[in-house]
Amino acid sequence: MSKNYKITLLPGDGIGPEIMQVAVAVLQSIAPKFKLSFSFETALAGGAAIDETGHPLPAETLTLCRESDAVLLAAVGGEKWDSLPSELRPEQALLGLRGGLGLFANLRPAKVLPQLIDASSLKREVVEGVDILVVRELTGGIYFSKPKGIFTDEHGVRRGVNTMAYTEPEIDRIGRVAFEAAQKRQGVLCSVDKANVLEVSQLWRDRIIHLASEYPDVKLSHMYVDNAAMQLLRWPKQFFTLAEAVRHNRHR
Repeated sequence: MSKNYKITLLPGDGIGPEIMQVAVAVLQSIAPKFKLSFSFETALAGGAAIDETGHPLPAETLTLCRESDAVLLAAVGGEKWDSLPSELRPEQALLGLRGGLGLFANLRPAKVLPQLIDASSLKREVVEGVDILVVRELTGGIYFSKPKGIFTDEHGVRRGVNTMAYTEPEIDRIGRVAFEAAQKRQGVLCSVDKANVLEVSQLWRDRIIHLASEYPDVKLSHMYVDNAAMQLLRWPKQFFTLAEAVRHNRHR
């Protein structure tokens, strides 16, 4: 007997509803092959929710998401809502979902399909075979830490503030996700930070190094974020195979 999974759909804004329609069709087409069944329920989020309820993430939407087996989100935001106060913009739905559902780990795969190699602006030898998984922390750091906001001092000067902070448990849990993902892939992990100038990154690096002893089968390296941005374009293969990493470092 197939298991039924309850999925909350958040079509959102712009091309979101169009994307969602296709995504649901894909799920429905694969369900028989894997002996699955899905029940879908649609809810409001983002600009669509603002227009309907005045809030980017209504309480009933978050409740429905918590009661579901999975949440499928398409897109939120648009110029129509850009003039709203920051706490009421469509993108706040994303932060509310992350915090409200405890979604601290974002897995972003980047894999180049052979059929699309020549569509890249990078040379074939640079992108051919690229298969990278980026593990991004979502519920700490500069998006969630406080104080945050726009403040006006006694002289009428406005000051924008966002605080970047991480606790050891926050770093450890995202670190474990990354190490465990690396174990299932090529056993290579590069931690990206700015430990040369930021104390928060110094703590980050300390904790990642500490965790590495629990994963002796994973080769850990570190890279500053500005250099990492360049290396992703210069030679992305260094990030997912040890052989490529060694080859790249020999020629630097």
